[in-house]
Amino acid sequence: MQFRPCIDLHNGKVKQIVGSTLKDDDAGSLTTNFTADHPSSWFADLYRSDNLSGGHIIKLGPGNDDAAEEALAAWQGGMQIGGGITAENGKYWLDKGASHVIVTSYVFSNGRVNQDHLQELVRAVGKEHLVLDLSCRKRGDDYYIVTDRWQNFTDVVICEEVLQQFAALCDEFLIHAADVEGQCRGIEVDLVKKLSQWCPLPTTYAGGVKDMADMELIKELGDSRLHATVGSALDIFGGSGMTYREVVAFHNNNLQA
Repeated sequence: MQFRPCIDLHNGKVKQIVGSTLKDDDAGSLTTNFTADHPSSWFADLYRSDNLSGGHIIKLGPGNDDAAEEALAAWQGGMQIGGGITAENGKYWLDKGASHVIVTSYVFSNGRVNQDHLQELVRAVGKEHLVLDLSCRKRGDDYYIVTDRWQNFTDVVICEEVLQQFAALCDEFLIHAADVEGQCRGIEVDLVKKLSQWCPLPTTYAGGVKDMADMELIKELGDSRLHATVGSALDIFGGSGMTYREVVAFHNNNLQA
């Protein structure tokens, strides 16, 4: 199990946001846990210094391209990028230094998988540079993939068959439990269990991690098959649940095990 760091960008700033409050049509509903004084490059350089590869930069809406490019320049080839990625601009972001591009909304139309877009993307960037963000929200007993900053439900349920189908077309999965994202109240245990059983590719889980006990729980429930990212609970993002140095030590100990 690895710690995969993150840089979430909103209006050009590094922020930590409660995911379920991020909506296009009601800016007043947005709940922001943290806004950084440091630029995006500061965080990317920190991750580079600790050799934490495979982290992600997520552009939450417009106005984030400059900050994203600044972070990528600080660690060429060390981070993935998502947010508004298409077949037309994917190669651009790889050329700017991203190791992978992360995509959700572009591969879904009207709640269904857009196979044409997905195939175009694979041709444009290569399967080896593609991460599918299958972030989800719970409805009933199932987790449905959500798009457009986690606002819109698709008809696609996270299950073994779906993950196997997508695995043929990408290199990794990134899966946010959007209902608990940014809340620091604990992980989606049921989702972690399902992912550990079903995921055929390297998969990063995000959402609700509040302390080191949660990291240990992901390691245990995920049978060390899942990676994890941490946002609002970390001290570098204004959190009090865990320190960045604790998580780096956890990561390094797992690599040596």
